[in-house]
Order: sequence, then structure tokens, then C-alpha cells
Amino acid sequence: MPVESVFPRLEPLLPKVQKPIQYVGGELNSTVKDWDAAAVRWALMYPDAYEVGLPNQGVMILYEVLNEVADVLAERTYAVWGDMEKLMREHSVPQFTVDAHRPVGAFDVFGVSFSTELGYTNLLNALDLSGIPLEAKDRGLDDPIVLIGGHASFNPEPIADFIDAAVVGDGEQAVLQITDVIRAWKAEGRPGGRDELLFRLAVTGGVYVPRFYDVDYLEDGRIQRVAPNRSGVPWRVSKHTVMDLDEWPYPKQPLVPLAETVHERMSVEIFRGCTRGCRFCQAGMITRPVRERSITGIGEMVEKGLKATGFEEVGLLSLSSADHTEIAEVAKGLADRYTEDKIGLSLPSTRVDAFNIDLANELTRNGRRSGLTFAPEGGSERMRKVINKMVSEEDLIRTVATAYGNGWRQVKLYFMCGLPTETDEDVLQIAEMAKKVIAKGREVSGSRDIRCTVSIGGFVPKPHTPFQWAPQLDHKTTDERLQKLRDVIRADRQYGKSIGFRYHDGKPGIVEGLLSRGDRRVGKVIRAVWEDGGRFDGWSEHFSYDRWMRCAETALAGDPVDVDWYTTREREWNEVLPWDHLDSGLDKDWLWEDWQDALDEVEVEDCRWTPCFDCGVCPQMDTEIQIGPTGKKLLPLSVVK
Repeated sequence: MPVESVFPRLEPLLPKVQKPIQYVGGELNSTVKDWDAAAVRWALMYPDAYEVGLPNQGVMILYEVLNEVADVLAERTYAVWGDMEKLMREHSVPQFTVDAHRPVGAFDVFGVSFSTELGYTNLLNALDLSGIPLEAKDRGLDDPIVLIGGHASFNPEPIADFIDAAVVGDGEQAVLQITDVIRAWKAEGRPGGRDELLFRLAVTGGVYVPRFYDVDYLEDGRIQRVAPNRSGVPWRVSKHTVMDLDEWPYPKQPLVPLAETVHERMSVEIFRGCTRGCRFCQAGMITRPVRERSITGIGEMVEKGLKATGFEEVGLLSLSSADHTEIAEVAKGLADRYTEDKIGLSLPSTRVDAFNIDLANELTRNGRRSGLTFAPEGGSERMRKVINKMVSEEDLIRTVATAYGNGWRQVKLYFMCGLPTETDEDVLQIAEMAKKVIAKGREVSGSRDIRCTVSIGGFVPKPHTPFQWAPQLDHKTTDERLQKLRDVIRADRQYGKSIGFRYHDGKPGIVEGLLSRGDRRVGKVIRAVWEDGGRFDGWSEHFSYDRWMRCAETALAGDPVDVDWYTTREREWNEVLPWDHLDSGLDKDWLWEDWQDALDEVEVEDCRWTPCFDCGVCPQMDTEIQIGPTGKKLLPLSVVK
């Protein structure tokens, strides 16, 4: 059947909504392909608003990788705001792609990338608007395969009822392998229907299909076991790892948004993975091993990307960008090359112990000198040992002294509250550190015009980390600690006015904790929240803690579990965790030992520079750490005039 654009029905609605431009499409470097010429068709979604979703690197990369294949078509869709949702329901307009405004329900695959669990209600809303049955068991032959990826897919159990499949790990090769399976199945005449296609995906060992796994529970609510219910389906599903980033220089043609977005820049991922071993950091744990993009590969991506977009800033992205073995050469080479074009460079927050003034000067040479962001994470030396953030107070003071002494006037420090074993005193140490930073800044700069902003987030234990067994701090205690910290800062007459203080209350963290470490029973809660009007839970103005707690109490009434059971309860070593059948490569015994080291306040080195600590990733995934230096220069390419 021909698939027609819904734009004729959508266009009359656009003048009635805020920010209609986000639904129009036609961005520079977007792609519209012939529907009938495609053998496999993907609708890709980042389950948030356009302004957040369009810059997302993961979706942008997969969009380009898929569209480069001659008989494959990929289009994008994003969550619609409430005003548009209301009109779409009134006028029977389904969830649509922004590229060709085709209905999402007509595609072969509906692929959704989750970087946070708070987007789950937006998934249900998109499914409903698409006319796709909410629960996988109710879908028919012509419904899309609902497939998820991203960091949250490392525990997809809370949304297992609503998805057909999940991919853990890197997506570039995975989506092409999945496409091959679907193409072959369709070419054969779709034998065995939907069930056969999902079985073919499951037996690859790299796609998790929840319907082929049964979960048994003990009387006390814990999981007894998760087991395949069909012969040929693997007991554990392995993550995907792209080993040579230079072979995957995406995006080559970055999308340029039509409307304002959260990041107005071109981004290049300079390496993937991190072995610093911060125990709270799921991203660092699940993306191991470290794989650097070469200095020449970075240079070529920046050159092509700037030509393709016209952006005036380049973000050098990774989990710890200053740790790239050739970051100094990369920064200087790019700053040299684009001096006359005034192309600015930026890094995400910089580790205190990786910062140096030469690097900072190169990064700001062609752009504006904004504030510097550092993330000590823990307020006290003791807490930093617990979380394995090996940064001393002396390191931090020395670093900020260098920055203030070289003309910076603003530093932002990021911390977490609610970390395992934390006390009130640990949190109050944040105020002391901020005061010392201001004092040192005034001393070295000779100016009182010095600012330090303290930004604090609530800690949420995550799967596949040493803290996956840890109890989460309840929201009342979190809020009380942060109130004490704020009072201490405000009461200080000498430094208080120079210290900015930003924090989120503890309630969203409890919901995120419920979703991040939940099992299949939590799906009832998510559905109830969505039916009650829950949308955009990652946005404070749309989030309702009371709604989540009310729905959880009702939905879990017949089970021996509740919100506290999932969040503030400490797990034992022998407990079967909901995600144990998803293999991130990390050895569970190693994670437990690291959890015990945390309780003993024992630090562990970065395995990039020391002997292996047997985390399990390299032998388990048949991978290895890939780092420079390459000995090559960034500039066989000439300086742009």
C-alpha cells in the first residue's frame, strides 16, 4: 500500500501550536528517500522534544548510517508537546516523521534511543499516537518492530511489556545487522510472521527479545531466575562494541536545526569508553573499553562537518575528553587551522587532574571565554575515595588558581548528593571547598569579581555499576542535606554572595531510581502514570512526584514490592538482578569486589596506564583498549585561509 504524507492534515494545525517549526522538517542535511524503493524502513525517535532530540548524536549517527544503504530508508520523529498532541488526537493525525511526515505505524522498525529512563511515558504516548498497540503481545504482522537502544536499554525490564526488542551497546553495526535480518525475512515472504522475525533477531545473540524470556519471582518479591522459554534463544544477550572509530566517522553531514536547540554546535566524538572507574558512572562502565579516534580522523571529521553545516563551534565529545592521549595536539591543531574563521572549540566538563592552562587557552583562542566546569562529584576527600574519583582538594585548588590567574572569572563545580555512606558532614564540605575556591581566586587574580557556582544532582544507583547493590537515599533526607548546605553558604558574609547554588530536589531521583533498577512489574506503574497524563517527566514543569507515587501504590498493590523496595533497599550479593541476563562484559564478581572496595574507601587506578584489573570486558567482548599516541600530526590538511 502507498504511504502518504500526513502533512496536508498537519499543516492547518501548525498555526495553533507553540513552536510549529519543530514539526516541519527540511533541515539542512536531512534525507528524504523514495518509500517504494526501500526494502527496510526505520523510524528513529529520541523520546523528547525536538530541541533536545535533534542534537542527539546517537540518533543522528544511526540516521546517516542507515540512509547510506541504498535500499534502506530512515526518518526521524520526536515527542510532541501537549498542545500538538491534543490537536493530533482531535483531528486523527498519527505520530509522524519530520522528514517526509509519514505515519510512524507504517515503518518496519520503530527505533527509540533512551539516554534516560524518564522518557518512558513519552514512548507510550508515541506508540498510542501511532496506532501501535501499547503491549508487544497485542501487535500484529503489519505493526513495526519496537526496538530500543541507548544507555537505559542496559535494563529494559521496566518497559519489557511495551517493546519487542532491545539492543545493548554501540548501534552502528547493530542496526545494519538487524536490517539484514529484516530484509531477508521480508524477501522470503515474511514466513512465520512477527514471531519468526523476532526469533531470528534473538538467536543472533545481540538482540534481546523479552517475550522469549520468563521471569520467576520468590515470595519475598526478589527474582528467582530469568530463563529463555524457547530453544535456541541465548541465556545471555551480549552488548555490541565498535572497535575502530575511524571506520565509522559519523555524522559526516550533521543535521542543522531549524529551531533553537539545546546545543548549537557541531560535535565530534573523539573517543568512546572510559576506564577512570568512577563507581557511580554507568556510562563509563557500560562503554568500556576505551577506543580513541585518531588525531587525523578527528581533523577530517571537523573539516567535513564544518563545511557541511556552517556551525561556528565544535564540541569535542567523550566521557572525559581531556584524557585523549593527543588532546593537546588536537586542540592546538584545530585552533591553528580555524584562527581566521573564529571557530570555537569546547569540551564537556573537564576532570580537575586532566586540566592544564595550555589546553584551556587553545580551546578558547577562537571563541568566547566562558566559565570552566569541573566535577569533583564528592564534597569530602572521604567521599571521593568511596566513589573512586581520585581528585584531592589540593588538586582542585591548584587547578582553579591556574584558571583564575589566567583570566577566568567563573568556575562551576558539579557534585552529587546521596552517595553511598554519605553523611551531612560530607555534603557540608562542599561549602568549605567553594569558599576556598573563591578565596584562592581573589588571591591570584587580585580581584573580588570572582564567581563559583555549585551545582548538585541527586545520586541514582544504576545497573552494571559497583553501586547497583547500594541503597538510594530517600528524597526527604536528600532535601534536608541540601537545605543545610544552602543555609551554610548563604550565612557566610565573606564568600556567600560569590557562590551560586543550584540543585534539584530529591523527588525526581526517586522515580528515576524506580525505573533504572526496576523489573517487569514496574511496567504497570509506567502505564498507569501515562494513562493519568504523565508526559515529559524529565522536565521539572511537567514532572509530578505525587502522580508517580499514587500510581505506584495502586499498580503494585498486589505485589510484595513497593517504591522503597526498588529504591532505598540495599541488595545482597546473591540476589538475581533484573538485568543479569544482559551482558555488558563486566564480571559481576568484579563489580561486587569494587562495591566492597567503595565501602572500605579503597581507590582503584585507571587500567589504561596500569595492569589489568580483570573487570572482564576485554576477554568477554573480545575487545581491547585502543589509545595513542599515533605519532601523526593533525595538519597534513592545510590551515584554512
